[in-house]
Amino acid sequence: MNFPPSKLKSMRLFLLLIPYFLFANSEIIKTNKGAVRGFQKDGLSIFLGIPFAKPPVGDLRWRAPQEMDAWKGVKDCQKFSASPMQNTPAPFAYWSEEYLIPKEPISEDCLYLNIWTKKTSKPKPVLVYIYGGGFRSGGTACPIYDGSNMAKEDVVFVSLNYRVGVFGFMSHPELNKESISGTSGNYAILDLIKGLQWIQQNIAKFGGDPKMVTIAGQSAGATAVSILCVSPLAKRLFRGAILQSGALGLGLALPNQELAKQNKERVEKLGVQLAEKLNASSIADLRNKSAEEIQKANFGNTSPYPDGYVIPFNYKDAYLNGKQNDVNLLLGWNKDDRVAGKPLPAEKYIEQIKSRFKENADHILSLYPGKTDEEAYRSQIELGRNESFGSKQYELAKLQEAKGKGAIYVYRFNRNIPAYTADTQFGAFHTGEVPYAFQNLHIVKRPYEEADQVLSKQMSSYWLNFTKTGSPSAPNLPNWPAYNQKDKKIILLDTKVEAVRIPDEKQLEL
Repeated sequence: MNFPPSKLKSMRLFLLLIPYFLFANSEIIKTNKGAVRGFQKDGLSIFLGIPFAKPPVGDLRWRAPQEMDAWKGVKDCQKFSASPMQNTPAPFAYWSEEYLIPKEPISEDCLYLNIWTKKTSKPKPVLVYIYGGGFRSGGTACPIYDGSNMAKEDVVFVSLNYRVGVFGFMSHPELNKESISGTSGNYAILDLIKGLQWIQQNIAKFGGDPKMVTIAGQSAGATAVSILCVSPLAKRLFRGAILQSGALGLGLALPNQELAKQNKERVEKLGVQLAEKLNASSIADLRNKSAEEIQKANFGNTSPYPDGYVIPFNYKDAYLNGKQNDVNLLLGWNKDDRVAGKPLPAEKYIEQIKSRFKENADHILSLYPGKTDEEAYRSQIELGRNESFGSKQYELAKLQEAKGKGAIYVYRFNRNIPAYTADTQFGAFHTGEVPYAFQNLHIVKRPYEEADQVLSKQMSSYWLNFTKTGSPSAPNLPNWPAYNQKDKKIILLDTKVEAVRIPDEKQLEL
């Protein structure tokens, strides 16, 4: 077919302009391994799915994350990568809601990070978020982890994927032998350290200041943050830490080498049993199994353990000897953080306490009473909350004050989150504070009120101020005093935000 010269000229011009139309709202930045293409939206530059390590698949399954090879051309980073392979649902999300579910499929090929930033003349502080999920599920693609509204307030917001479940924590004698450290497991924590190293090397290209990195996490993510605060491998990778409903507990304070050895053998035995369950005679055989086969087996170590390499055998001693990463801490937990399902009636609750605590039962019941079903119900929530969350963070605050130089800021999130129905009223439930802290209430379909919008603005301002200055306080906010063991002042986050003495110190001390 013959076209007139004028039409041919128009067609050539159209073809030349196609790349412009396709990428008019995109942005290209060159990292230390190659160029990545993000997109622009609402004044932000957003990069989703930037690889920070080689895919941990095949022979790299159950190995420390490996340095990426450089690539040619431009890598498209305009959508979330897959979420990590998951063993079982998160143990605390029995109220599961849509906004907690990653929007992408799951895959072993998951070591990617996401960045939200906007152009400014000065390098900006960096807030790195680590998701929760009991170390068995989760992913950066959960809608409530969107970093847009935080990035609009002049921080660079980063979220990191890490391996979960048996893919993130598998331990086995064969894996010990092939490791330079002589240990195995805790790959998920090594993933996070690798991601933080990538940030140190590259974040300046995205407008961030590598000397002003704050790490934040919720639930298992907060426990990961507490591990990074004590791991010698994470030295000088961050200057502040935010822990929401999670921290290392005294169960990881192994008092001697013999107990550490027994614990190491325990987690390795789980790996041996996984191999037996899948009829694998070696780690090579296990690596040849599909991820789906391993996931279906639902066996093996699925959580961090003190290996003496990534995690000290006794994190408490690390603090008492001043070996922690001494940074400012912002930490707290929710009024209704809980791990239990349906509560027991008063009679059964008292029987359970007497069975568990023997001669100490009366003391327990004096602080967690159960004379009526209603009283027993509240006590079960508070006991579960303090055992699983409150006591760990309370202990961490005490340890940091005893030997650290970094300031400590403690909160309690008390807002009873508006419910759809009576059946979805869980009070100030686990994970419920996350949309408030990141100004993402619009993502959640709960019937929020004006008071919730105000609280979200205050919380996110506290989080932003801490990231920028190391202190959450500012003249336009209720003062948040630094915590100490004498005054025990915390900030209460509710429809009224105020500084108060910690309300249940006797229960926490117990």
